[in-house]
Amino acid sequence: MRISDFDYDLPEELIAQQPLSQRDASRLLVVNRETGTFTDTQFVSVTNYLQAGDCLVLNNTKVFPARLLGRRIPTGGSVEVLLLSELEPFVWQVLARPGRRLRAGTRIEFDRSKLSATVVDSPDDGTRVIKFDQVPELLKTIDEIGETPLPPYIKRDGEAAADRMRYQTVYAQETGAIAAPTAGLHFTPEILDKLKQNRVRIAELTLHVGYGTFEPVRVEDVSEHRVLGERFTTTAEAAKVINESRAAGGRIVAVGTTTTRALESSVSDAGEIVATHGFAELTITPGYNFRAVDALLTNFHLPRSSLLLLVSAFAGRALTLEAYRHAVRERYRFYSYGDCMLIL
Repeated sequence: MRISDFDYDLPEELIAQQPLSQRDASRLLVVNRETGTFTDTQFVSVTNYLQAGDCLVLNNTKVFPARLLGRRIPTGGSVEVLLLSELEPFVWQVLARPGRRLRAGTRIEFDRSKLSATVVDSPDDGTRVIKFDQVPELLKTIDEIGETPLPPYIKRDGEAAADRMRYQTVYAQETGAIAAPTAGLHFTPEILDKLKQNRVRIAELTLHVGYGTFEPVRVEDVSEHRVLGERFTTTAEAAKVINESRAAGGRIVAVGTTTTRALESSVSDAGEIVATHGFAELTITPGYNFRAVDALLTNFHLPRSSLLLLVSAFAGRALTLEAYRHAVRERYRFYSYGDCMLIL
């Protein structure tokens, strides 16, 4: 398949620029794979579609303020850095603007000298490697001066306090993501409690969303694309809950594409989830045989993206694109702060 086969038209005004005032006020498109039908409803009704014995699997990663603003020394030119991953103590791989001016040896100062760094490498992949000057608590300093790294299609400045809260799931625990697992943004404690009361089991794993999740697909032949690895952990406790649910006939419902990648990276040849810790390097494209996930809750994704490829692998390309066209006609809100779909 060609990546151009996974395109669709989206009016710009349907790209959500702000979160709704209430998390669970979003709309929900329910897609039935067996009948090929769609149901338009509200997210609060998600509890009607999960049954006793099902297992809802959440990604409890927590976004950290990975966007740093600074200036080059001594010229004073502005610099924007997005922290991608820690390579070793004080050494980070980053995306930087303007990258072409940040050659090895360039000095950067952040937030009035609270933090400084030196560019130490310029890999061919367009990223930069910087080494921070040593400070007593680097992550604490980053947390103090950093900003929430909103996606580039949100055309506004970050609203520090509001976005730090809303671009985060209510169950976020493990710090390490540079982007939110957005399918989980719709949940409230009340909805999770109602699911538990309905005897839906809930399991949590951790996949730290990194550059691999939103890196553009730069090849025409889909089979040539590889999603970069992202750190994940499936605990023995989570594996036990998921396996018991499936053994009893319950469905495994993944909240988001990141949860899906982690689950499919944790399944054994026997079809059981095993405790796993490492990098999820699985690239899921149409033709993939899902062994761990029975249903998927997901937001609407960018055209020609690896996330749309994963959803198309789960629901089928034709049905997925028809669902997207339906969502456009019905004026759903798209992308990170937008509405969602439940694929059964």
